[in-house]
Amino acid sequence: MKRELYDILCCPVCKGDLELKVTEENDIEIITGSLICHACSVTYPIEDGIPNLLPQNI
Repeated sequence: MKRELYDILCCPVCKGDLELKVTEENDIEIITGSLICHACSVTYPIEDGIPNLLPQNI
C-alpha cells in the first residue's frame, strides 16, 4: 500500500478516521501492518501491500 493512500482512506463502516500501524515497509510501499478504527473497534490488515477493508461480520 502506498503511504499516500492512507490520506484518503476511512473506515468502510462508520467513515471514521483510521490509525496506521506499520509492521514492514520498503522505500516504495507498506508491506504489512494494520489500519485501526477506534470508533468501531475494528482492525483491517495490510498484507503483501494490500489493505483488506472489507467490513467484518460482527
